[in-house]
Amino acid sequence: MNVAVVGTGYVGLVVGAGLAEMGNSVICADVDRGKIERLRRNEIPIYEPGLEPLVARNQADGRLVFTTDVGDAVDKSDIILIAVGTPPDEDGSADLTHVLDVATTIGRHMNRSKVVVTKSTVPVGTAEKVRAAVAAHSTVPFSVASNPEFLKEGAAVEDFMKPDRIIAGVDSPEAEAALRELYEPFVRTGNPVLFMGIPSAEVTKYAANAMLAARITLMNQFANLCEKVGADVNDVRRGIGTDGRIGKGFLFPGPGYGGSCFPKDVKALCATGRAAGSPLEVLECVESVNERQKRVPVAKLRRILGSLEGKTVAIWGLAFKAQTDDMREAASLVVVEELLQAGVTLKVHDPKALGEARRRFGDRVTYAEQRYDALVGADALAILTEWQEYRVLDYDRAKSVMRRPVVIDARNLYEPERMAQHGFSYDSIGRP
Repeated sequence: MNVAVVGTGYVGLVVGAGLAEMGNSVICADVDRGKIERLRRNEIPIYEPGLEPLVARNQADGRLVFTTDVGDAVDKSDIILIAVGTPPDEDGSADLTHVLDVATTIGRHMNRSKVVVTKSTVPVGTAEKVRAAVAAHSTVPFSVASNPEFLKEGAAVEDFMKPDRIIAGVDSPEAEAALRELYEPFVRTGNPVLFMGIPSAEVTKYAANAMLAARITLMNQFANLCEKVGADVNDVRRGIGTDGRIGKGFLFPGPGYGGSCFPKDVKALCATGRAAGSPLEVLECVESVNERQKRVPVAKLRRILGSLEGKTVAIWGLAFKAQTDDMREAASLVVVEELLQAGVTLKVHDPKALGEARRRFGDRVTYAEQRYDALVGADALAILTEWQEYRVLDYDRAKSVMRRPVVIDARNLYEPERMAQHGFSYDSIGRP
């Protein structure tokens, strides 16, 4: 099939490369000329395992093309996927400016009947706005559809190539037939393509992320309670996770969720609820509780170190989760700023996010290329991201270079008893 993907951000790039891998002819279009030039050289602007070879292979084979000419991409395609950003407005609602700009461009280049698909995360009602924007500039018949993505950063390529389900919101036989054909190669093992009405598909994306955000937040509150009453959140997690009605996923406590999806989508869904006269009170609480959770590591540092002024703290992990360099809404942003305001000298390490950290923090912190270099002279170590290389600690090496053997583990990577045996003052999330 001839497919255009408009937007080469996180979603658009993974989707475009994945569709090309299945033999489609894909044009990825973006108005950012610099980004397109880098992509043509197989320079990937994000860290995502498996994405770089996927892009390189399909470019070399001619199935994947990058362009700044959005109109030309529309002209040559039968299906157009809109995958541009929808940043939050001041009230938390999704800003649809980029989506509707693309829809206008599509209308101006609608040379034959096509299927226009919203791939971006958009609030309910967006497809109708896209339909109106296209129709304002074209008299050619076309169909619209909603096809939200469910990609986890750090596993996005795997998620796209082997989806557990595909959501497709349609209101015409033409759109259903086109999406069925497009995704048939991805569901040969029998995982479902769930066709539904367009409003249902638009709500499903937000509802899924909101459910997961609420689950994480509730688990964090259980962890905080466990600390107060002498319980162990790991035991609680295992106890509830073996209940088939609950399951084991997304039950690990931590310093709050972050990234490009959960914070933005919770805010947007809350805004939709308020606008529709059906406020989502539980989600309003989820958002505020999550912001408080990001400050827990600093509170733990204060409890152990007392005054933070003049102290040196090492931070391991800056990305909002492992296997990505994404720092959007990460707990590290809150922790770093609070510690700097308290007069702390910071030394930070992350396997992939140091470049992004330099852009955000400048010369206000010291960057360590090797994790143990960050510990030299430190009064404490705070672990904020669950990178695999952090999971085994060289106790003797760490103690030999730190000023004080203090570890605040916001990801529960280590065993408290073992840390105590090796002489560390150790505090984690939800454990005695």
